[in-house]
Amino acid sequence: MKKCLVTGGAGFIGSNLVDELIERGDEVIVLDNLSTGKRENVNPKAKFCKVDLRNMDEIRHLFNGVDYVFHEAALARVQPSIEDPITYHDHNVNSVLNVLVAAKDAGVKKVVYAASSSVYGDQEKMPLTEDMPAMPISPYALQKYIGEEYCRLFSYVYKLPTVCLRYFNVFGPNMATEGAYASVVAIFGSQRKNNQPLTIVGDGEQLRTYTFVKDIARANLLAAESDISDGRAINAGQSNEYSVNQIAEMIGGPTINIEPRIEPRRNLCGNALAKELLGWEPRVKLEDWIPEYKKELGIDG
Repeated sequence: MKKCLVTGGAGFIGSNLVDELIERGDEVIVLDNLSTGKRENVNPKAKFCKVDLRNMDEIRHLFNGVDYVFHEAALARVQPSIEDPITYHDHNVNSVLNVLVAAKDAGVKKVVYAASSSVYGDQEKMPLTEDMPAMPISPYALQKYIGEEYCRLFSYVYKLPTVCLRYFNVFGPNMATEGAYASVVAIFGSQRKNNQPLTIVGDGEQLRTYTFVKDIARANLLAAESDISDGRAINAGQSNEYSVNQIAEMIGGPTINIEPRIEPRRNLCGNALAKELLGWEPRVKLEDWIPEYKKELGIDG
């Protein structure tokens, strides 16, 4: 049994990761300020602490005796970070630094950092692979990349083992269905359930890779127990892609197009490195899960 600490463990990805850790018999501490996460998402077998990761005095002692730290907490999504870059920087950069310092001081065995495919920006070559230069085109993307660099630095300077997983558009149970943190899959599901037209940004031909949250949780477990400890980034995503229009067609119902915004046109994931270094491959495809999701929402057809 390992003692694991999950930041953002009341959120979408974090809560699913906590469930996987509990299922395998680990002791789990969840740190979350509940700004976007929900208390009811937290597995009752986990110890929950409502804290602000930006306050070092509040969190430092909680890292004592911890084997693995999974840093999932963040203010997510691109568009809100463009509208409020200062708040996003405060949460997404300063929290990473505090977590790394606390982990270093406590002698944690490894930190697994939730990075993002957004760091690639709008690349011409596909699929996206880890040897490509980072080209962030939003404050959120830059902040997630700074987090990666802090992990690399802490591994190099302080010998704290770290690894970064670049997530690609995660979907699955507990995902937010409304507000700035909802994904297009969840937004479309909510709109269809409420008999509203599906809002397609721009022409809807943007291509995205979508990855099941349980596959992401498994990638985290493999990364924690792997030999990777130098802060390198590894893609965690499916190796196929779908247009926004295709997602709308899977959900079904009428659509309307709204104004385009700053975003990459494609983000096809190259996941060969994850297979090579972690022995990880995604198992669940979006089109196989959508029928289950629609049934859960009470959507017919």
